Amino acid sequence: MAPERVDTGPAIELVEASKRYGSTLALDGVSMQIEAGEFFCLLGPSGCGKTTTLNLIGGFIPLSSGELRIEGVRVNDLPPHKRNVNTVFQDYALFPHMTVAENVAFGLRMEGLDIGERNARVNEYLELVGLGGFGARRPAQLSGGQQQRVALARALVKRPAVLLLDEPLGALDLKLRRQMQGELSRIHRQVGTTFVFVTHDQEEAISMATRIAVMSRGQVVQLGSPRDIYHRPVNRFVADFIGESNFLQGMVEQDGANRRMRFADGLSMPVPPDATPGPATLMVRPEAVSIGRPADSPEPALRGRITHVAFLGNHTLITVDTAAGALVVHRPHHGGAEEDAGWERPGEETCLWWPIDVATILASE
Repeated sequence: MAPERVDTGPAIELVEASKRYGSTLALDGVSMQIEAGEFFCLLGPSGCGKTTTLNLIGGFIPLSSGELRIEGVRVNDLPPHKRNVNTVFQDYALFPHMTVAENVAFGLRMEGLDIGERNARVNEYLELVGLGGFGARRPAQLSGGQQQRVALARALVKRPAVLLLDEPLGALDLKLRRQMQGELSRIHRQVGTTFVFVTHDQEEAISMATRIAVMSRGQVVQLGSPRDIYHRPVNRFVADFIGESNFLQGMVEQDGANRRMRFADGLSMPVPPDATPGPATLMVRPEAVSIGRPADSPEPALRGRITHVAFLGNHTLITVDTAAGALVVHRPHHGGAEEDAGWERPGEETCLWWPIDVATILASE
Protein backbone atom coordinates (compact mmCIF):
# COMPACT_ATOMS: atom_id res chain seq x y z
CA MET A 1 0.00 0.00 0.00
CA ALA A 2 2.92 2.35 0.59
CA PRO A 3 4.24 4.03 -2.56
CA GLU A 4 7.43 2.64 -4.05
CA ARG A 5 10.40 4.39 -2.49
CA VAL A 6 13.66 5.25 -4.23
CA ASP A 7 16.52 4.29 -1.94
CA THR A 8 18.08 7.47 -0.59
CA GLY A 9 19.69 5.93 2.49
CA PRO A 10 18.18 6.04 6.00
CA ALA A 11 14.56 7.11 6.40
CA ILE A 12 15.64 9.37 9.28
CA GLU A 13 19.07 10.56 10.34
CA LEU A 14 19.91 12.68 13.36
CA VAL A 15 23.40 14.18 13.52
CA GLU A 16 24.48 15.65 16.89
CA ALA A 17 20.88 16.73 17.46
CA SER A 18 20.31 18.82 20.58
CA LYS A 19 17.33 20.64 22.06
CA ARG A 20 17.46 23.20 24.84
CA TYR A 21 14.66 24.79 26.82
CA GLY A 22 16.45 27.64 28.55
CA SER A 23 19.08 26.05 30.76
CA THR A 24 17.55 22.57 30.42
CA LEU A 25 19.14 20.25 27.88
CA ALA A 26 16.28 17.97 26.77
CA LEU A 27 18.26 16.26 24.00
CA ASP A 28 22.03 16.06 24.19
CA GLY A 29 23.88 15.59 20.90
CA VAL A 30 21.99 12.50 19.69
CA SER A 31 23.20 10.84 16.49
CA MET A 32 21.37 7.84 15.03
CA GLN A 33 19.91 6.42 11.85
CA ILE A 34 16.48 4.84 11.36
CA GLU A 35 16.33 2.64 8.29
CA ALA A 36 13.44 2.61 5.82
CA GLY A 37 10.75 0.11 6.77
CA GLU A 38 11.87 -0.29 10.38
CA PHE A 39 9.57 -0.49 13.37
CA PHE A 40 11.82 1.69 15.51
CA CYS A 41 11.07 2.35 19.17
CA LEU A 42 12.21 5.22 21.38
CA LEU A 43 12.03 3.81 24.90
CA GLY A 44 12.71 5.33 28.29
CA PRO A 45 11.27 6.88 31.44
CA SER A 46 9.51 10.24 31.58
CA GLY A 47 11.84 13.12 30.79
CA CYS A 48 14.42 10.98 28.96
CA GLY A 49 14.09 12.84 25.62
CA LYS A 50 12.05 10.35 23.60
CA THR A 51 9.05 12.61 22.96
CA THR A 52 11.39 15.53 22.26
CA THR A 53 13.07 13.40 19.58
CA LEU A 54 9.70 12.52 18.05
CA ASN A 55 8.60 16.16 18.04
CA LEU A 56 11.84 17.20 16.36
CA ILE A 57 11.31 14.62 13.60
CA GLY A 58 7.71 15.78 13.15
CA GLY A 59 8.74 19.43 12.98
CA PHE A 60 6.64 20.46 15.99
CA ILE A 61 9.68 21.97 17.72
CA PRO A 62 12.94 23.30 16.21
CA LEU A 63 16.42 21.91 16.79
CA SER A 64 18.74 23.99 18.96
CA SER A 65 21.73 22.53 17.14
CA GLY A 66 22.64 19.61 14.91
CA GLU A 67 20.98 18.28 11.80
CA LEU A 68 17.92 16.22 10.89
CA ARG A 69 17.46 14.48 7.55
CA ILE A 70 14.38 12.66 6.26
CA GLU A 71 14.96 10.46 3.21
CA GLY A 72 18.33 12.13 2.76
CA VAL A 73 16.94 15.69 2.75
CA ARG A 74 17.87 18.21 5.44
CA VAL A 75 14.60 19.32 7.06
CA ASN A 76 15.78 21.48 9.97
CA ASP A 77 13.77 24.47 8.75
CA LEU A 78 10.82 22.70 7.10
CA PRO A 79 7.39 23.03 8.79
CA PRO A 80 5.47 19.83 9.67
CA HIS A 81 3.15 19.92 6.64
CA LYS A 82 6.12 19.93 4.27
CA ARG A 83 7.75 16.85 5.79
CA ASN A 84 6.82 13.41 4.48
CA VAL A 85 5.70 12.26 7.93
CA ASN A 86 2.45 11.90 9.82
CA THR A 87 1.66 11.45 13.51
CA VAL A 88 -0.69 9.37 15.67
CA PHE A 89 -1.22 10.92 19.10
CA GLN A 90 -2.24 9.27 22.37
CA ASP A 91 -5.47 11.30 22.58
CA TYR A 92 -6.49 10.33 18.99
CA ALA A 93 -7.38 14.00 18.10
CA LEU A 94 -10.44 12.94 16.07
CA PHE A 95 -13.04 15.51 14.97
CA PRO A 96 -16.20 14.60 16.95
CA HIS A 97 -18.57 16.27 14.47
CA MET A 98 -17.23 14.25 11.51
CA THR A 99 -17.93 10.65 10.59
CA VAL A 100 -15.17 8.05 10.66
CA ALA A 101 -14.80 8.29 6.87
CA GLU A 102 -14.66 12.10 7.00
CA ASN A 103 -11.97 11.97 9.69
CA VAL A 104 -9.84 9.59 7.64
CA ALA A 105 -10.37 11.64 4.48
CA PHE A 106 -9.58 15.01 6.09
CA GLY A 107 -5.93 15.21 5.09
CA LEU A 108 -6.64 14.02 1.55
CA ARG A 109 -9.36 16.65 1.16
CA MET A 110 -6.94 19.36 2.33
CA GLU A 111 -4.53 18.19 -0.38
CA GLY A 112 -7.27 18.51 -3.01
CA LEU A 113 -7.41 14.83 -3.96
CA ASP A 114 -10.45 14.13 -6.16
CA ILE A 115 -13.42 12.53 -4.46
CA GLY A 116 -13.20 9.20 -6.30
CA GLU A 117 -9.56 8.56 -5.31
CA ARG A 118 -10.27 9.93 -1.85
CA ASN A 119 -13.15 7.53 -1.18
CA ALA A 120 -11.22 4.57 -2.59
CA ARG A 121 -8.26 5.26 -0.37
CA VAL A 122 -10.42 5.82 2.73
CA ASN A 123 -12.14 2.46 2.20
CA GLU A 124 -8.78 0.78 1.63
CA TYR A 125 -7.30 1.99 4.89
CA LEU A 126 -10.43 1.42 6.96
CA GLU A 127 -10.29 -2.20 5.77
CA LEU A 128 -6.59 -2.30 6.68
CA VAL A 129 -7.28 -1.32 10.30
CA GLY A 130 -10.31 -3.63 10.59
CA LEU A 131 -13.01 -0.94 10.39
CA GLY A 132 -14.57 -1.70 7.02
CA GLY A 133 -18.25 -0.73 7.23
CA PHE A 134 -17.68 1.77 10.08
CA GLY A 135 -17.30 4.83 7.85
CA ALA A 136 -20.69 6.37 8.66
CA ARG A 137 -20.27 6.24 12.44
CA ARG A 138 -19.16 9.10 14.67
CA PRO A 139 -16.13 8.81 17.00
CA ALA A 140 -18.42 8.86 20.08
CA GLN A 141 -20.03 5.63 18.84
CA LEU A 142 -16.70 3.79 18.89
CA SER A 143 -14.68 2.13 21.63
CA GLY A 144 -11.26 3.46 22.59
CA GLY A 145 -9.54 0.78 20.53
CA GLN A 146 -11.69 1.57 17.50
CA GLN A 147 -10.97 5.30 17.83
CA GLN A 148 -7.26 4.48 17.88
CA ARG A 149 -7.69 2.52 14.64
CA VAL A 150 -9.41 5.53 13.02
CA ALA A 151 -6.49 7.74 14.04
CA LEU A 152 -4.08 5.18 12.57
CA ALA A 153 -6.02 4.99 9.29
CA ARG A 154 -6.13 8.79 9.07
CA ALA A 155 -2.34 8.97 9.47
CA LEU A 156 -1.58 6.16 7.01
CA VAL A 157 -4.05 7.18 4.29
CA LYS A 158 -1.67 9.94 3.14
CA ARG A 159 1.02 7.28 2.65
CA PRO A 160 3.80 9.07 4.53
CA ALA A 161 7.40 7.86 4.39
CA VAL A 162 7.47 7.90 8.20
CA LEU A 163 4.68 7.36 10.73
CA LEU A 164 5.30 8.82 14.18
CA LEU A 165 3.39 7.22 17.06
CA ASP A 166 3.43 9.08 20.38
CA GLU A 167 2.45 6.54 23.07
CA PRO A 168 -0.69 5.74 21.05
CA LEU A 169 -1.77 2.82 23.25
CA GLY A 170 -1.34 4.54 26.60
CA ALA A 171 -5.06 5.23 27.13
CA LEU A 172 -6.14 1.61 26.51
CA ASP A 173 -6.61 -1.10 29.13
CA LEU A 174 -4.06 -3.93 29.31
CA LYS A 175 -5.99 -6.54 27.28
CA LEU A 176 -6.87 -4.08 24.51
CA ARG A 177 -3.35 -2.66 24.50
CA ARG A 178 -1.88 -6.11 23.87
CA GLN A 179 -4.40 -6.72 21.10
CA MET A 180 -3.47 -3.42 19.47
CA GLN A 181 0.24 -4.28 19.72
CA GLY A 182 -0.44 -7.28 17.51
CA GLU A 183 -2.53 -5.16 15.14
CA LEU A 184 0.15 -2.51 14.82
CA SER A 185 2.75 -5.16 14.01
CA ARG A 186 0.47 -6.65 11.34
CA ILE A 187 -0.27 -3.25 9.79
CA HIS A 188 3.42 -2.36 9.76
CA ARG A 189 4.24 -5.56 7.87
CA GLN A 190 1.49 -4.87 5.34
CA VAL A 191 2.23 -1.23 4.56
CA GLY A 192 6.03 -1.26 4.87
CA THR A 193 6.07 2.32 6.19
CA THR A 194 8.79 3.34 8.63
CA PHE A 195 7.25 3.42 12.13
CA VAL A 196 8.83 5.46 14.93
CA PHE A 197 7.08 4.54 18.16
CA VAL A 198 7.50 6.30 21.52
CA THR A 199 6.74 4.42 24.73
CA HIS A 200 7.84 4.04 28.35
CA ASP A 201 6.49 0.45 28.35
CA GLN A 202 9.35 -2.01 27.78
CA GLU A 203 6.92 -4.85 26.96
CA GLU A 204 5.44 -2.81 24.09
CA ALA A 205 8.89 -2.04 22.75
CA ILE A 206 10.18 -5.61 22.94
CA SER A 207 7.04 -7.13 21.41
CA MET A 208 6.86 -4.85 18.34
CA ALA A 209 10.16 -3.15 17.52
CA THR A 210 12.82 -4.26 15.07
CA ARG A 211 15.25 -1.98 16.93
CA ILE A 212 15.05 -0.02 20.16
CA ALA A 213 16.83 3.14 21.31
CA VAL A 214 16.87 3.17 25.12
CA MET A 215 17.09 6.79 26.26
CA SER A 216 18.06 8.47 29.52
CA ARG A 217 18.75 12.11 30.34
CA GLY A 218 18.57 13.23 26.73
CA GLN A 219 20.95 10.61 25.38
CA VAL A 220 20.70 7.22 23.67
CA VAL A 221 22.15 4.76 26.19
CA GLN A 222 21.85 1.66 24.00
CA LEU A 223 20.59 0.98 20.50
CA GLY A 224 19.94 -2.52 19.20
CA SER A 225 17.47 -5.32 18.60
CA PRO A 226 15.05 -6.24 21.41
CA ARG A 227 16.90 -9.54 21.90
CA ASP A 228 20.32 -7.86 22.19
CA ILE A 229 19.10 -5.20 24.60
CA TYR A 230 17.30 -7.74 26.79
CA HIS A 231 20.11 -10.29 26.95
CA ARG A 232 23.13 -7.96 26.67
CA PRO A 233 22.33 -4.63 28.32
CA VAL A 234 25.29 -2.24 28.37
CA ASN A 235 24.76 -1.03 31.94
CA ARG A 236 22.60 -1.39 35.02
CA PHE A 237 20.13 1.31 33.94
CA VAL A 238 19.22 -0.60 30.76
CA ALA A 239 19.16 -3.97 32.55
CA ASP A 240 16.89 -2.59 35.26
CA PHE A 241 14.58 -0.77 32.85
CA ILE A 242 14.16 -3.68 30.41
CA GLY A 243 12.54 -6.55 32.25
CA GLU A 244 13.40 -7.93 35.68
CA SER A 245 17.00 -8.53 36.66
CA ASN A 246 19.18 -9.91 39.43
CA PHE A 247 22.33 -7.92 40.27
CA LEU A 248 25.22 -9.47 42.17
CA GLN A 249 28.30 -7.61 43.36
CA GLY A 250 31.64 -9.37 43.28
CA MET A 251 35.24 -9.42 42.08
CA VAL A 252 36.23 -10.72 38.64
CA GLU A 253 39.50 -12.67 38.88
CA GLN A 254 41.80 -14.30 36.35
CA ASP A 255 41.89 -18.08 36.69
CA GLY A 256 44.44 -19.30 34.19
CA ALA A 257 42.86 -18.90 30.76
CA ASN A 258 39.41 -18.38 32.36
CA ARG A 259 37.80 -15.69 34.46
CA ARG A 260 35.66 -16.17 37.56
CA MET A 261 33.62 -13.92 39.81
CA ARG A 262 34.15 -14.24 43.55
CA PHE A 263 31.27 -13.37 45.84
CA ALA A 264 31.07 -12.32 49.49
CA ASP A 265 30.78 -15.88 50.82
CA GLY A 266 33.98 -16.93 49.05
CA LEU A 267 32.16 -18.84 46.31
CA SER A 268 33.37 -18.17 42.79
CA MET A 269 31.54 -18.85 39.54
CA PRO A 270 32.75 -18.75 35.91
CA VAL A 271 31.90 -15.59 33.94
CA PRO A 272 32.19 -14.66 30.25
CA PRO A 273 35.83 -14.50 29.10
CA ASP A 274 35.59 -10.83 28.09
CA ALA A 275 34.86 -9.74 31.69
CA THR A 276 37.39 -7.17 32.94
CA PRO A 277 39.15 -8.16 36.18
CA GLY A 278 38.21 -6.06 39.21
CA PRO A 279 35.01 -5.09 41.09
CA ALA A 280 31.98 -5.77 38.93
CA THR A 281 28.23 -6.26 38.78
CA LEU A 282 26.86 -9.50 37.36
CA MET A 283 23.34 -9.46 35.87
CA VAL A 284 21.26 -12.57 35.33
CA ARG A 285 17.56 -12.72 34.41
CA PRO A 286 15.17 -14.53 36.81
CA GLU A 287 14.06 -17.02 34.12
CA ALA A 288 17.69 -18.03 33.46
CA VAL A 289 18.32 -19.08 37.08
CA SER A 290 17.84 -22.74 38.03
CA ILE A 291 16.82 -23.67 41.56
CA GLY A 292 17.21 -26.94 43.40
CA ARG A 293 17.89 -28.68 46.68
CA PRO A 294 21.50 -28.44 47.88
CA ALA A 295 21.97 -32.19 47.43
CA ASP A 296 20.85 -32.03 43.78
CA SER A 297 22.65 -28.87 42.67
CA PRO A 298 25.79 -28.83 40.53
CA GLU A 299 29.02 -27.18 41.59
CA PRO A 300 29.47 -24.29 41.74
CA ALA A 301 26.11 -22.97 42.97
CA LEU A 302 24.98 -20.15 45.25
CA ARG A 303 23.53 -21.39 48.52
CA GLY A 304 20.67 -19.51 50.08
CA ARG A 305 17.38 -19.60 51.93
CA ILE A 306 13.95 -19.07 50.35
CA THR A 307 12.21 -15.99 51.76
CA HIS A 308 9.15 -15.64 49.51
CA VAL A 309 7.11 -17.79 47.09
CA ALA A 310 4.29 -16.48 44.86
CA PHE A 311 2.20 -18.37 42.30
CA LEU A 312 1.75 -16.12 39.23
CA GLY A 313 -0.12 -18.36 36.81
CA ASN A 314 2.44 -19.32 34.18
CA HIS A 315 5.33 -19.32 36.65
CA THR A 316 6.17 -19.27 40.34
CA LEU A 317 8.26 -16.38 41.65
CA ILE A 318 10.76 -17.42 44.29
CA THR A 319 12.95 -15.01 46.25
CA VAL A 320 16.17 -16.40 47.71
CA ASP A 321 18.47 -14.66 50.18
CA THR A 322 22.16 -15.45 49.56
CA ALA A 323 25.47 -14.07 50.83
CA ALA A 324 25.82 -12.30 47.48
CA GLY A 325 22.41 -10.66 47.80
CA ALA A 326 18.74 -11.49 47.23
CA LEU A 327 17.88 -13.21 43.92
CA VAL A 328 14.53 -13.68 42.21
CA VAL A 329 13.84 -16.91 40.31
CA HIS A 330 11.01 -17.56 37.84
CA ARG A 331 10.19 -21.27 37.79
CA PRO A 332 7.99 -21.90 34.72
CA HIS A 333 4.93 -24.13 34.81
CA HIS A 334 4.54 -26.72 32.10
CA GLY A 335 1.00 -27.76 33.01
CA GLY A 336 -0.53 -29.79 35.77
CA ALA A 337 -1.90 -28.64 39.11
CA GLU A 338 0.55 -30.89 40.94
CA GLU A 339 3.28 -28.37 40.16
CA ASP A 340 1.74 -25.99 42.67
CA ALA A 341 2.76 -28.31 45.49
CA GLY A 342 6.52 -27.93 44.96
CA TRP A 343 9.12 -28.36 47.65
CA GLU A 344 10.00 -24.66 47.50
CA ARG A 345 8.68 -23.00 50.65
CA PRO A 346 9.84 -20.03 52.73
CA GLY A 347 12.60 -21.10 55.11
CA GLU A 348 13.87 -23.94 52.90
CA GLU A 349 17.57 -24.07 52.04
CA THR A 350 18.27 -24.08 48.33
CA CYS A 351 20.92 -23.58 45.65
CA LEU A 352 20.95 -21.43 42.52
CA TRP A 353 22.97 -21.75 39.32
CA TRP A 354 22.91 -20.64 35.68
CA PRO A 355 24.81 -21.24 32.42
CA ILE A 356 27.87 -19.04 31.95
CA ASP A 357 26.60 -17.58 28.66
CA VAL A 358 23.38 -16.11 30.15
CA ALA A 359 25.16 -13.88 32.65
CA THR A 360 26.27 -10.36 31.73
CA ILE A 361 29.03 -8.36 33.41
CA LEU A 362 27.83 -4.77 33.42
CA ALA A 363 29.95 -1.71 32.76
CA SER A 364 30.57 0.68 35.62
CA GLU A 365 28.36 3.80 35.67
